[in-house]
Amino acid sequence: MAASRASSGSDWSNYWAMVPRYERWIESLGVPIHRAHYVQDIRTVEVGPWEERECNAAVIVLEGNKDFMETRITEIPPGSSLRPAKYSFDDIVYVASGQGLTTIWAGDGAQKRTFEWGPRSVFFVPRNYTYQVANAQGHQAVRLFHYNYLPMAMSITPNPAFFFDNPALEPDVDLFSDDVAYSQATYVEGAGRARGTWVAVFFPDLMAWDKTRASEGFAPGSESLGYCFPNVTSLRMGGHALASGTYKRAHYHGEGAVIVIPGGEGMSAMWPVPGAGSEDEMVIVRWHEGTVFGPPNLWYHMHANVGAAPARYITLHPARHIEPSYPGSNLPYADEPSIIRTTFEAELAKSGLSSKMPPQVYADRTYLWYSPEDEARDAPRARADGVWV
Repeated sequence: MAASRASSGSDWSNYWAMVPRYERWIESLGVPIHRAHYVQDIRTVEVGPWEERECNAAVIVLEGNKDFMETRITEIPPGSSLRPAKYSFDDIVYVASGQGLTTIWAGDGAQKRTFEWGPRSVFFVPRNYTYQVANAQGHQAVRLFHYNYLPMAMSITPNPAFFFDNPALEPDVDLFSDDVAYSQATYVEGAGRARGTWVAVFFPDLMAWDKTRASEGFAPGSESLGYCFPNVTSLRMGGHALASGTYKRAHYHGEGAVIVIPGGEGMSAMWPVPGAGSEDEMVIVRWHEGTVFGPPNLWYHMHANVGAAPARYITLHPARHIEPSYPGSNLPYADEPSIIRTTFEAELAKSGLSSKMPPQVYADRTYLWYSPEDEARDAPRARADGVWV
């Protein structure tokens, strides 16, 4: 349930001095604010009127990114269009539900580009571009999920007016030097773990996206979803497809990542690394389409497919220097808390399914599940203890 500081017993005598500017701003909007480790379904969570934008909205303050990244929902009524907006921060927009149109342009007199989107689409809006979104359906509201770095930006420039419809700022990224910027993605060759990435600022249905690559170094039978936005380093996106009855070994990194579920049924567990907290703080998220969560800083997290069909999760990330990775951050299956395996197998059993994880991974930290065919395919390779070979 949304909770304001007025209802949570904060000391209002020191409120304006001790609360970050972003927190004060979202409290002033009058929309629901959901504070939790996860939201079960962004398609149905409570929203309320955001008068300034003439739409419904909600702010989601995830425990794992509350100081860095914004996650917010915009709801557009059936058959309606929002007035044009210009934000002075980059924004990743995931379509939680509905169908619509986005028109985007670089400023007065600039050419306008329009593209259509539907459920599970993703598009990128660069800073200081003007854009307008419209609901193309007359019977169903649209819900958009936004991911950006506004809390960090507002901590440096604590003036909300700077970031919204600021006439003094102009676009500094040219998205339209390539006419296909908002159409077909371009494949970019790479090497090793990043050996193939699709570059675009619009991706259609991410559950139907079939441009995957084998990535069994993460989990048996898994596939990587390599996405990238052109000329952008402030925000990143990736993802994985998990086979039924498998899970990715636990790992940890810095704060700011958010996981969005476009489809499938699964579970994720999050808990502090030794020295940062106790396993008793573990949070288990049972997810499906529309679930959103974010692991806190230096918390292990793992993702499992406990359904009969393939499952996918999308990861949204800040810039690499904001969310650091750490050597040795992958936890071998043999060293994970026993509750992970028992919960995973219990969730599978509810649907009459069984684990497809090789039993050896729980006993042998150096076990390698790759076949010669896998190696010949030149997939990224890892032992069960997370050491790349």
